[in-house]
Amino acid sequence: MALIRIEDPADPRVSGFLDIRERDLTGRQGLFVAEGEVVLNVLTSPQSLCRPVSLLIDSKRVEALGPIVARLDDDVPVFVAEQTVLDRIAGLHLHRGILALGRKPEPVDLPNALEAMGSDAVVLMACGIGNHDNMGGLFRNAAAFGTAAVLLDRTCCDPFYRKAIRVSVGAVLRTPMVTGLDAGEAVAALKAAGFEVLAMTGGASEALSEVRRAGRMALVVGAEGPGLPDEVIARCRPVGIRMAAGFDSLNVATAAGIALHHLTR
Repeated sequence: MALIRIEDPADPRVSGFLDIRERDLTGRQGLFVAEGEVVLNVLTSPQSLCRPVSLLIDSKRVEALGPIVARLDDDVPVFVAEQTVLDRIAGLHLHRGILALGRKPEPVDLPNALEAMGSDAVVLMACGIGNHDNMGGLFRNAAAFGTAAVLLDRTCCDPFYRKAIRVSVGAVLRTPMVTGLDAGEAVAALKAAGFEVLAMTGGASEALSEVRRAGRMALVVGAEGPGLPDEVIARCRPVGIRMAAGFDSLNVATAAGIALHHLTR
């Protein structure tokens, strides 16, 4: 594959990589920026649900990335630049020296997605997750424990934010998801599709350890601090993780990981 050398940071061919920190906040109309070798490896793998659009890499990394770059279709340009030029394009220092522009998968309709799942599927649903580290952690756990999909209500942050993708070690790029949901309507759709819906909440009288998996199950988690809205909990089976006396809080991604392990083991 021919490499395209970039010497001018203003070269229009790499405009999609300009000032990535600011562009992260304003969106890219169906595209996203992925960073680092681990994430690039997922993006170019057969498991990826996303398509690479272009690469921008430090010239010193070209040889080591050869096997990954070789997976790309011929119509995916690979731009190469010196580190100083790369940093000026990105608007920040990129010590990994690897960026990829990718295209998000097409949106999926929730009822159709649920209908296609197996009879023992486990799904993770998140409400109000605004922290990108937590979002990435949730997707990493969902992939690790083989969940069928991640469902996100409309108050969640974008899972394709660069940091969320990085924290997920690329799991965001390979995990089926449905986004922009109304939480109450999503719970109703899960129940209609035969899922037992568990709501993780510290105030639950039933311990997670008492739950036995039977058929389709959904786990609903909320933001740290406020947790899940009462109206969502009321529609679900509330469960909690028992902790040592005097302590009642876990990071949401950690709590979800414990629960998913319990439900999928």
